[in-house]
Amino acid sequence: MISFHLWLAFAAAAAVVIAIPGPTTLMVTGHAMSSGTRVALASLLGVALGDFTAIACSVLGLGAVLAASAEAFTVLKWVGAAYLIYLGIRLWRAPAVPLGTAAAGRDGRRSMRRAIAQSFSVTVLNPKGLLFFAAFLPQFIDPHRAVLPQVVVLALTFEVLAAGSLALYVFMMARARRLMESPRAIKIMNRAGGTMLIGAGLLTASLRRS
Repeated sequence: MISFHLWLAFAAAAAVVIAIPGPTTLMVTGHAMSSGTRVALASLLGVALGDFTAIACSVLGLGAVLAASAEAFTVLKWVGAAYLIYLGIRLWRAPAVPLGTAAAGRDGRRSMRRAIAQSFSVTVLNPKGLLFFAAFLPQFIDPHRAVLPQVVVLALTFEVLAAGSLALYVFMMARARRLMESPRAIKIMNRAGGTMLIGAGLLTASLRRS
């Protein structure tokens, strides 16, 4: 098992990294503004699954492949950026549906499943995340101890910190939306959320391997 001091150093470093908003933060915030708390919190599950997948891929060596291959990095980057921009345009053009209606019944469950799938895809398609985990995690792993338990502990620590940070954004944005329930206000919030998704896509497109 990982030593307490090494774990504490990782938690402190991860908290600093997580505090810097990136494409994932913009995406989740966009969900909160356009669809409310339940859908945005569902998207956190997709982010967590995406991060776990990225960590597993990094441990298996995909991060090293992306670091060595400019072509692979560029392809993954542009696919992720294009997907985010596509989602942003769809949200920009979405009708002004009242929050209670969007979250009700089968439509609500469908929206939550869609949010999970979208956030998972965006997280996995972010090459910077794969490179980050490939470069970041090994610095806090003791080679004289079993590696897998250490990776699991570090991954869970990162997920808890990331989920807590994103949840704060979700509740702040969802509260702002609840204060504006007129169709005109909802349309503005949809467009604000769409703009955030497009911004996340442009941010992803600007990523560099260094």
